[in-house]
Order: sequence, then structure tokens, then C-alpha cells
Amino acid sequence: MGFDSRRTPDGYTLITHHLDSVASTQDEARARFVDAPVLVTAASQRRGRGRSSAPWIDAPRAVAASLAWRPDWPVETLSLVPLVAGLSALDVLEGGLLLKWPNDLMAGVDKVGGILAEHAEGVVVVGLGVNLWWADPPPGIGSVLAFDPGPDTARAVGEGWANRLLERLAAGPRDWGRDEYRRLCSTIGAGITWEPDGAGVVTDVDSAGRLVVASDRGEVLLDSGEVHTVRRRAD
Repeated sequence: MGFDSRRTPDGYTLITHHLDSVASTQDEARARFVDAPVLVTAASQRRGRGRSSAPWIDAPRAVAASLAWRPDWPVETLSLVPLVAGLSALDVLEGGLLLKWPNDLMAGVDKVGGILAEHAEGVVVVGLGVNLWWADPPPGIGSVLAFDPGPDTARAVGEGWANRLLERLAAGPRDWGRDEYRRLCSTIGAGITWEPDGAGVVTDVDSAGRLVVASDRGEVLLDSGEVHTVRRRAD
């Protein structure tokens, strides 16, 4: 277990806690937040979760990190935060990864990580989970590295991600990185379906972070908070 602090781009002190094991870094970061941004990283999680409360299973060597802070962005722009967090993750991970809208990190067709963003009572908590190394992962799951990088890499990646995310957020919601995200988004160009009966091809990600989809009904905008299923259509 360890504790550290440093100055962030907006002048606040980032308080960092490094723990051996937690139930959830999301819950731990929220509980420890007072005023300054708080980062919690952990060697393992007992009850990690993903989007829509789906369970998250840690790889043998994984990043588990959550950043809690009080944003100065307008509430209506906070849906962009998971996308910015994904860009920040790619800033500190090895090259070749892509982003699957809205919150997955991909190596080819395999998911290697994800972003979870939660907002309550004016506090945002964003979690990053990344499989750094997994010798025998389940089907559809991958890892960033082909070798075990050791126990210190996960902590370094978590810290680098949190600092990069705060740097990107300091630019404001108008400069959230849309053009960069579009270049790195594997969902653009994919045929998708969504609930209850929508189908089309993704053509873009707009300035508000929504998917732009060409469908038989014309152009459709999909918000991550409204979509239950986004997947490649079987051709």
C-alpha cells in the first residue's frame, strides 16, 4: 500500500493511493474523494465491474485504476468523458490498439480493456481496466503484452493514464479530441444493430460523442446512454 500526491494541469493536487486489494477501485475512489482529484490503483479487485454493472475479471497482470474528481465541464458534456478516457489510455499503452465505441480498448477483434464512467452528486469517477498480460485468456479477450511486465507496470500505467486524462480534460469539452478519436475508432465503418430493431452502418462520431449511423430510415444519432446493444452485423 502506498500514497503519493502531485500537481495536476489545473493546479489541483492529485492524491494517489496504491492498494494491494480492493472490492472495487470505483467505490474506493469515490469513498476517498474529498475535494482534490483522487486516483486509486490496485493489484487486484474482488468485485470489479464494467458497464451496466457487468462483472469485470482481472487478468493475471492487469491495470485496475479509478480517478474521482469534481469536473468543471457542463453536465450535458460529461458523456464525452469515457471517450476522452479511452484516448488517454491509448496515450500510455503500446501502439496498435483501437477504440470500440463507447468504452472498449481493442487489439484486433479482442477486447483488452474498458472504461467505466459514473456520475453522482457532482463527482465523476472513471475507471480503467486493462489486461496487460494473460497467457490463456477466454475467447474474445486479449492482452496488451505477450510477456509478464511485472507488478510495477500496472501502477505506472494507471498513474500515466490519470495524469493524461486530467491534461486532456483541462482543454475543455470543445477540444475533447474528436478528430483523433475518429481515427482510432474501430466502430466507424462497421455494420451494427441496436435495440429494439435498428440496423445500419456507422459513418462517424459527432462532436457530442454520438455515433452517426446511416440506416434505411435515414441518418440516426446514437447516444451511449440510450444504446443497449451495439455490435457488428452478420453479413
